[in-house]
Amino acid sequence: MTITMKDLMAMTPTELDNLYKNSPIGEIPNGQSNGKVLFVFQISMWEVFSSLIDSFLWQGKIFDREQGLLLNRLTVFGLHMVDAKVYRGNSWLSEGESIILDYSKSSFFLAQKIRDEIREVAPGLYLGQAYWDRTRVLSFALQF
Repeated sequence: MTITMKDLMAMTPTELDNLYKNSPIGEIPNGQSNGKVLFVFQISMWEVFSSLIDSFLWQGKIFDREQGLLLNRLTVFGLHMVDAKVYRGNSWLSEGESIILDYSKSSFFLAQKIRDEIREVAPGLYLGQAYWDRTRVLSFALQF
């Protein structure tokens, strides 16, 4: 059975973690994705927060595999900003490698403490973890 975005949205944080830990790294993606926040950690009003992020702020990411770069798609106006380096590296959530989205050298200074990591859980569907200063703050999905 192939996992879908809808399946991910119905999973608990524990189920998402288990899926992530047991998924292959996959290929570094290329092109535009649609993003969805799945779970926000350590925020009591996570449903409201993730709804705001989904509706108004974050729409997904655009990857350039050849350059090892990405841009985030922000706002309903389709802005492309907040750059990151993309490479394979050690996962902070589980053993082994993940695809790392490294914002430490981002031109957007507020993003420089952010680090994401993703793994491919189904063809063209990636599950990700977002960190702020090594603290995991949310899980997200990218559909290509």
